[in-house]
Amino acid sequence: MINECSKCGEYCPDKVIDPDGPFAICPVCRHKHAFQQLPLLIVSGASGTGKSTVRNILMGRTNDAVLLEGDILWRPEFDQPDEKYRDFFETWLRVCKNISQAGRPVVIFNAGMGVPENIEQCVERRYFSEIHRLALVCENDTLAERLQNRPKWRKSGNQQYIDTHIRFNQWFKEQANQAVCAMKLIDTSSISPMETADQIEIWIRRMLGY
Repeated sequence: MINECSKCGEYCPDKVIDPDGPFAICPVCRHKHAFQQLPLLIVSGASGTGKSTVRNILMGRTNDAVLLEGDILWRPEFDQPDEKYRDFFETWLRVCKNISQAGRPVVIFNAGMGVPENIEQCVERRYFSEIHRLALVCENDTLAERLQNRPKWRKSGNQQYIDTHIRFNQWFKEQANQAVCAMKLIDTSSISPMETADQIEIWIRRMLGY
């Protein structure tokens, strides 16, 4: 959808976007494809801050948007750190773009998508009107305890994993107020998952103008 021109059949994701339509313009035949350019909402944060827990609470509770777990598309082929996992992020944006054509914006829960450079450089980014970011954070000791207490199959209890996500947690705290990375923070250290979900639901509605 959209990437394949309905007139000439050329496949091209990097179409020129005309905001007056909005239209996605085929670079080969110049056909204008009308589409819905909706915002994309991202709930991010280091592992252990509570993303999956609150997403499960919000599922079925809000009909304002489609809520998706970012890890459901992960597979070994995407594990390409040298390319900064670009194919993974492009694939997710393409999925979200196509869902948006049904008239409902997407809220995606994923750690890496909260880093602007992972998204803003993607070809598929152009199909969204805005990107709104919210990050869950917590105290480092709280984060370490949560990761250590996870089931063993999660493999999150080793010190290297914990240290990596403590640094990521700190990065969100430091970058939140930067112009390039402006995002809302919710500290989950001392509030319940239900309270966190309530705040995220309010944020979703505000970002969507409800």
